Amino acid sequence: MGAVGKSRPDEAAIRALIENWARAVRAKNFDGILAKHSNDILMFDVPPPLQSQGIDAYKKTWDLFFSSSPNPVIFDIARMDISAGEEVAFVTALMRCAVREENGSQSDLEFRLTIGLCKISDQWTVTHEHHSIPAG
Repeated sequence: MGAVGKSRPDEAAIRALIENWARAVRAKNFDGILAKHSNDILMFDVPPPLQSQGIDAYKKTWDLFFSSSPNPVIFDIARMDISAGEEVAFVTALMRCAVREENGSQSDLEFRLTIGLCKISDQWTVTHEHHSIPAG
């Protein structure tokens, strides 16, 4: 799990950051979703665009997500592991969301999430996010 030195408090802070982010997604709270993300965030996603660079492009991906999500939004963390160093950390997680099909039915989607963080001004900031699904 944790790397060196003071990783335990950092792991707790990172865990809270990710849990708060997921809670903001479920609430469709854009301010909460974007709060701890870098202006230069790079995200790789499952639906196009496969790559989004910058906070404005990242925000637009959530419009697409919400337009295909049932209400209430399902966005759950099934498992989360954190590795934290002094200035860099990463999170790997297994996640679950749901999508609304064209016929109105709902499909569950399990996906993998990897998040890269850097400590900037003594605050953990998300600089990279990667969502993926197993090849089927």
